[in-house]
Amino acid sequence: MEKIIAQNKKARHDYFVEETYEAGISLSGTEVKSIRGGSVSLKDSYATVREGEIFVLGMHVSPYEQGNIFNKDPLRDRKLLLHKNEIRRLHASVMQQGYSLIPLDLHWSGSNVKVTLGLCKGKKLYDKRDTAAKRDAARNMDRAMKEQGR
Repeated sequence: MEKIIAQNKKARHDYFVEETYEAGISLSGTEVKSIRGGSVSLKDSYATVREGEIFVLGMHVSPYEQGNIFNKDPLRDRKLLLHKNEIRRLHASVMQQGYSLIPLDLHWSGSNVKVTLGLCKGKKLYDKRDTAAKRDAARNMDRAMKEQGR
């Protein structure tokens, strides 16, 4: 059973998600305790491949209240744990025009913290408007069906 800790709602608004991958994340003990308390934000975070390893940048984990000297920098780069062939495949995809690695959510998998990583392509402004128009049309259709049923 997976319990979602934090979501990057802006990612699905700004990007088309082509594929998703589940990756482990390397955290310190005080970061895990802070995440348990829900003090994490994925807003404006992204992942990058460096020297055959994937790192997530811009993920903010607030310092743990009782953490004293063991607290880490809230915005430090955190290593993601994936198989080497998955990293190679993702790196090749990111080298293509317009693809990015975006963390979509942070969740518990048993007692481990996992990241759902999306291979995304950026949306243009007209794509965002089109998505909003489709969502509004579906909402209006559902509302009309509900009124007709009464």
